Amino acid sequence: MLKEDTYIPSELKLTSDFGGSITAKRIALLEAICSQGSISAAAKKLNISYRSAWDALNEMNNLWESPLVAKQQGGKHGGKTLLTQEGQKLIDAFKAVEAEYQHFTQTLSQNLNNFKDTQQYLRRLTMRTSARNQFHGKISLINSGPVNTEITLAINETDHLTSIITTDSVEQLGLSLGSDVYALIKASFVILIPADAAFASSARNRLCGTIRELRHGPINSEAIVALDGDKTLTAIITEESAKEMQLEPGSPVCALIKASHVILGVH
Repeated sequence: MLKEDTYIPSELKLTSDFGGSITAKRIALLEAICSQGSISAAAKKLNISYRSAWDALNEMNNLWESPLVAKQQGGKHGGKTLLTQEGQKLIDAFKAVEAEYQHFTQTLSQNLNNFKDTQQYLRRLTMRTSARNQFHGKISLINSGPVNTEITLAINETDHLTSIITTDSVEQLGLSLGSDVYALIKASFVILIPADAAFASSARNRLCGTIRELRHGPINSEAIVALDGDKTLTAIITEESAKEMQLEPGSPVCALIKASHVILGVH
């Protein structure tokens, strides 16, 4: 029998090396959107806040090449939010893995006398990150130098991110044209400017979109910027700056990010 203080999680949680995760609750959110036809109705059905639902969808969409949900315009009562084919594939894949996982945990509980040491060892092999922005993309350009290398990856059909890393890191990560990579960017590294501002900057990356949501605080504000391909970018700016730029949902903005502030990772 297992020791009483040993814990084997009964619920499946699929976590990328860089923090993004898929859980049964998030799969339930996708299913609720499919049945209810809107994010707000799905959030109400699951008894979660609309903001929590949006945050979960934003994180998942940023890690997928295609959106998991899509807006359908028109209709007597306005548009609907529909589950995409990619979203349904994710649900089906998660449930298939979940069934095998439940079988695995039941067998493990019955046959291992002490799982604690193994569990602690496996935890050392996982990594989490505090980076608010996580994007998946493919490398479209590599400009190598003797010390540093410039890596450009496509995160959607129109936007690209450029990162500067050491040439040794390129070799260690096994990066090449077409490689799948993850880009991590802290929200505090993102500089927002009005889209029509004449602003000279040394920042290598410029991503433009519109403010989807602005969350005010006593000192700082959190701005969620909607990009093409249903991607989002989060920036932390001072409350004073948000007022000076007269930011509000729908405001066109551009995000400036230094290449040295874009961290790359692979599975």
